[in-house]
Amino acid sequence: MVGLKIEDVKGFTSKLFVKEDFDLFLVKEVQIVTFNSFSIDGHIRKGYFSEEELEEIGDEGFAPWKLLRPVCFGLIKGKRLPGSFHIVLQLPAGQVERFASGNGVEAGQIQGMYLNIRYEDGALYCITGLSLGFFTLDKTLEDLWDRSAEEFLRKRGIACLRE
Repeated sequence: MVGLKIEDVKGFTSKLFVKEDFDLFLVKEVQIVTFNSFSIDGHIRKGYFSEEELEEIGDEGFAPWKLLRPVCFGLIKGKRLPGSFHIVLQLPAGQVERFASGNGVEAGQIQGMYLNIRYEDGALYCITGLSLGFFTLDKTLEDLWDRSAEEFLRKRGIACLRE
């Protein structure tokens, strides 16, 4: 796990809420504080969607960021900055498999790869997280995910500093 402080908050939030840079992720949860506190559970309620819509969305149990991005943007846009927000994004199974195979690990051993985005008191941080299905003191996989997340941000022109 590594904490990455985002240097350009406005540029990052534009890429997060307006552009498609983070659309490949799934949403575990969202908490946004503006004039009120809003919480979103990212679990998909399958009965709400048609079979065709579910096929398009994917069957991973969580909503893609692409689907919730406009809703979240609607909550934060306006003349005032949000008081805070916390968004937990998860890498989808296909991306986890690609990461695992590229690093000599079985995808089934990785339970989740996360990017926690936290904005509070004018500062914005991305904190990586990795959940494994086994106990190990070896931090190699965690370090690889940390570097991959940093590279993901850098490729999108997002400057960040390790904290």
